Amino acid sequence: MSEDSPATVMPRGGDLPHLPPLRIAIVAGLASGGTAQHVAALAAGCGDAGVAVSVLAPAATLRRLRSGTAAVPLAIGDRPRPLRDARSVARLRTWLNAWRPDVVHAHGVRAGAFAAVAIGLTRRAARPAFAVTVHNAPPDGPAVSGVHAVLERICARRADLVLCASADLATRLRTRGAAAVEEVHVAAPPRAAATAAEAAAARDEIAETGRPVILAVGRLAPQKGLDVLIDAAARWRRRDPRPVTVIVGDGPQARSLRAQAARQAEGDVRLLGARDDVPALLAAADVVVVPSRWDARALIVQEAMQAGRPIVASRVGGIPDVTGDDGAVLVSPGDPDELAAAVTAVLDDPATAARLASAARARAASFPSPDDALAAMLSRYARLATSRHGQSTE
Repeated sequence: MSEDSPATVMPRGGDLPHLPPLRIAIVAGLASGGTAQHVAALAAGCGDAGVAVSVLAPAATLRRLRSGTAAVPLAIGDRPRPLRDARSVARLRTWLNAWRPDVVHAHGVRAGAFAAVAIGLTRRAARPAFAVTVHNAPPDGPAVSGVHAVLERICARRADLVLCASADLATRLRTRGAAAVEEVHVAAPPRAAATAAEAAAARDEIAETGRPVILAVGRLAPQKGLDVLIDAAARWRRRDPRPVTVIVGDGPQARSLRAQAARQAEGDVRLLGARDDVPALLAAADVVVVPSRWDARALIVQEAMQAGRPIVASRVGGIPDVTGDDGAVLVSPGDPDELAAAVTAVLDDPATAARLASAARARAASFPSPDDALAAMLSRYARLATSRHGQSTE
């Protein structure tokens, strides 16, 4: 399928208003983890609903898309590069003028700023409605956080709708000038539950008989706080039996975290890299730990709750909104002593572990499903397109 001429069909779904054929352009930057999963799932869901969709993003992000999704390579890096960025904005403007989507939905403030500038440069008759989803808080460091704040202001003031993955992000974007802000539930992708045999095989692989398993799953990046988990693991090494701490994922900190684990944990922390058997690993875990310095609606928290696992997580971002008061033990971010004390308290008290697991599973039953989340997004697209069509006829 050509990037400039994907099939245009009518949206399906009884609750969507009658519209001309919808065209949705999803613009994303260099994404991984939950954001990349969300973009891929949203594009696939739009296609399944009969909505014409194209995704414009760097090649690494496009590789996550389902086969057959219309994909347009667009260089949006995680650092400013003026010449490359100017070319990308020009390419995006040209593409928007040619394809004329009803709605542009950008993910992340860098992609949002690129889209805002490109939309402003398109022919007035071709300008689409514009939505931005903000998935993350600003990075650490005065220089990069200052750039992030500028990008936030551009998105807040140019977008017709700003969607935020947690309440603290919604508050932040309102202070940046956004007039229309909504929280959005980024649903965990559906996964089949592990069988007893799969869970037993995973446990046999990662831990000797009788040793408790502590599991963390996430991108190996500073935001996820996995260095704090390794520090905490050094504090429970003298327990009998000694817990095994298992970290699943890849990312820029892989080498430094492996070195830290070798130095501090002497084999009791095992980094497995990326895995496709997360349900089995969850079933094998005694405690799931999410030590993030910041997170929105962390997908691994949702998955662990759905699997009915005891969770110890940081009290940051949107995590408390997901877990509630009883779905996890919440601790201060960046404190290995508090984290170690919480994890060992769960390991030492089977009744507490069972209560946490039951509460997590019960709360997870109320989460919007991926289908619910998709229906809500399609409804937003229809609303935005209706508004834009109305403006174009005035």
